[in-house]
Amino acid sequence: MKQIKLFPHGCQRIGWILLLPFLALGIANMFFEYNASWLQFKIVKSSSMEFFSSHNFTDELAAVGLIISLIFIAFSKEKIEDEAIQFFRLEALQWAVYANYLVLIISILTVYGSTFFQVMTYNMFTVLIIFILRFRYVLFQYNKASV
Repeated sequence: MKQIKLFPHGCQRIGWILLLPFLALGIANMFFEYNASWLQFKIVKSSSMEFFSSHNFTDELAAVGLIISLIFIAFSKEKIEDEAIQFFRLEALQWAVYANYLVLIISILTVYGSTFFQVMTYNMFTVLIIFILRFRYVLFQYNKASV
């Protein structure tokens, strides 16, 4: 079987370490409307009229940080990376894509308005989260059976 390109095993630990602060930041921003003051940027446009705009990038930082940490967790090598692990990884990815699109279809049919945007925001992370959960579960079962 052809080797798939993965991050080194150490990136998995980095992903888990990064996940905690970015997840906390995302939860604080989404549910408690926390905005970091150092991520506030003011834009001034000078033309025929003065235009001031201000935007806080806390939610963008949380989303990008979560995506990077989940990718590190999901696509880093295991200590022993053999063909069985690669098969489990592929099966878990396929399972995650099916589950993600099932959630998407249900959301399209049942959620409307501005709530739909919130659901789509959560849906960005579902493929990676379902993949990680499924892959870890299959590895746990595999290791339990081989002991």
